[in-house]
Amino acid sequence: MQTIQEAITQIKNELEPIYGKAETGAFVRIIFEEVKRFSSIDLHINSHTKISNLEKKRIDQIVSRLKKQEPIQYILGYTEFYELKFSVAPGVLIPRNETEELVHWIISDHQHQPKLNLLDMGTGSGCIAISLAKNLTGSSVSALDISAEAIQIASANAQSNKVSVKFIEADILQPNSTNLPNLSLDVVVSNPPYVTESEKELMLPNVLEHEPHLALFVADDNALLFYRAIAQFSLNKLKPGGLLYFEINEAKANETVEMLNNLGFTDIEVRKDLNGRDRMIKGRKL
Repeated sequence: MQTIQEAITQIKNELEPIYGKAETGAFVRIIFEEVKRFSSIDLHINSHTKISNLEKKRIDQIVSRLKKQEPIQYILGYTEFYELKFSVAPGVLIPRNETEELVHWIISDHQHQPKLNLLDMGTGSGCIAISLAKNLTGSSVSALDISAEAIQIASANAQSNKVSVKFIEADILQPNSTNLPNLSLDVVVSNPPYVTESEKELMLPNVLEHEPHLALFVADDNALLFYRAIAQFSLNKLKPGGLLYFEINEAKANETVEMLNNLGFTDIEVRKDLNGRDRMIKGRKL
């Protein structure tokens, strides 16, 4: 049987040519947290401990899938987001750090306001809606997605995180659909598809070959398709003074501001993420 140190050496030998030292080091920590519930300190202290044949088999399975550039979150079946655990599968987008920043912005703006009505449009795994429901207690949170698989995953995530969210299967691009919620809202939030087709070539294989294209891509000649539809919907459903929040394509920040201005939104604010990129926007309905 291998020792932990021998297993780590093997993992690094197989993954570093693909991912480099830093990302492979992160995979090592994640793999042993998954397989043995070990922290980095545990790995150091127990480096000469033998691993069982069952543990070795699980490690080999994870490494084999990583070598095919499958996202680690899909391999494990879960990810962490805003200090909560979310199940993920190839039918939903893997939550990103910048989306956590968007959630934090909304919570910071509204944490002292009781009994808000919030809607997350294009919910995917439910990470935005569930995090808001968990942190804005007393509020009513709804979420919609066109994908039945996404709704199923998001519903399970709401249950496991012990929050109440109303999930709706509906198409954002069908404004007259009877499935769209008829609500009077304080907040609408969305992280809609915003990667243009021409930007595909810049994406890594672990995203391009595994994550759902429906949740990622829009045509170059209609990059604000979802933003425009959601903003127009929000004009009809937001209360006076209600707020619309988007995660955005940094290359389309000015266009998004112009679109919201033209529709009559006020107090429009663009925020940068921790990497200094324009990734979030907020507008207020008069």
